[in-house]
Formats: sequence, C-alpha cells, structure tokens
Amino acid sequence: MKVRAYEKKDLDAVNAIWNEVVEDGIAFPQLELLDRESGAAFFSSQTYTGVAEDAQGNVLGLYILHPNNIGRCGHIANASYAVSSKARGLHIGEALVMDSLRKAAAFGFRVMQFNAVVESNIHARHLYERCGFVQLGTIPGGFRMKDGHYENICPYYHTLEEFAAE
Repeated sequence: MKVRAYEKKDLDAVNAIWNEVVEDGIAFPQLELLDRESGAAFFSSQTYTGVAEDAQGNVLGLYILHPNNIGRCGHIANASYAVSSKARGLHIGEALVMDSLRKAAAFGFRVMQFNAVVESNIHARHLYERCGFVQLGTIPGGFRMKDGHYENICPYYHTLEEFAAE
C-alpha cells in the first residue's frame, strides 16, 4: 500500500469512499453526496488530496488537506480522512494521517487541527492520539448524528515542527 497524490483518474473511487462516510452520518459534517462534477471540483480545490492505493492500484482511502482558517490563522491546517469499509482495519488510516502531517508541514502549515472529531468515534480518536494529537476539550452536543441525536465532539491538534525537517 502506498499514499500518493490524487489524480483525475481516481475520481470515481474517491467519490464512492467519501460518499460512503457521508452516508454513514457518524463522522463527517457534510449532508450532500458528491457527484462527478461536485467531486471533481471539491477534491481539486483542496491544498492537497492524497489517496492510499494497494499494489493493484485500487484506491482504498483518501484524505483532504486545506487551511483550517484564514489570515493570521492561515498557518493552521485541517484534514479529513476516509477509508473504504472494505479496507478498514489495515492501518490505512494511520498511513493517511502520517502522510497528511508531512504534507501539511511541506505546504508551510505549523499546526494541524481537527475541529469536530465525534466523541464516540473511538477508532479515529485512538489513531489520532497514537499519531501524537492532543485533545483540546469536549464540545457538548456538537455533532448531529444521522439518526438526529447529538453527540459530543473533541477538537484535536498536532504541531508540525518535527515534520518540517523531513
């Protein structure tokens, strides 16, 4: 498995993986699914979109990287990760997170911040903590789940100095 830059040929695969997570309704804030046009615009508008692929070239996961804010806070990055349900448990998420930290530093970001990690998303939270992220606190009822109930969200951050030298 390797992580590489998104290419236009990946559009159908990344749309399918992204939409799977949106449809699950338990991790991403988006409500709308991507079609070919909106997906092409979305993935190409990011600072960087990375994909994880297996040895046969099948896309297994992806991440998007972009500024978390503007102006005086424009040095803080944000990222989102999606792994195909068929490929979960294979440490693809870890490869995506670590690649995104290196890419964020290469693009000149100084910090990576996640605004809304759902508290019950234990696998993601454990992954982020293993990768060195620090939880900032808890926002009560910050995420509306697909079934309509609200769950807490946990913001996280990771400084990027250690990746700037790579």
